[in-house]
Amino acid sequence: QVQLVESGGGLVQAGGSLRLSCAASGRTFGNCAMGWFRQAPGKEREFVAAISWTGSSTKYADSVKGRFTISRDNAENTVSLQLNSLKPEDTAVYYCAATSRGRPSIAYDSYAYWGQGTPVTVSS
Repeated sequence: QVQLVESGGGLVQAGGSLRLSCAASGRTFGNCAMGWFRQAPGKEREFVAAISWTGSSTKYADSVKGRFTISRDNAENTVSLQLNSLKPEDTAVYYCAATSRGRPSIAYDSYAYWGQGTPVTVSS
């Protein structure tokens, strides 16, 4: 089992920045690839970014590429998502997820463990 707790969400103006964090506990975090997904009101959950268990490989959704950066600290059991140049369409609840696979995945069903989510609201 892996327990995940997100933090760092909030209200920000368009063009601003936020840094989301996900604290993991439980089984060996360092063996898990990690991902961030988001779900806007009335929409399905969508992939945002993912990182391999070593941190050497990352994947991003086209909509956030160049604006968001995923990173991890295996010593601290945390994964972060830096959100820059935020747009109103980035408004959503952001979820941290973990998979026992070592390689990052964009597929929702690759992830067995999920946090409760942290809301991000971007005002225009």
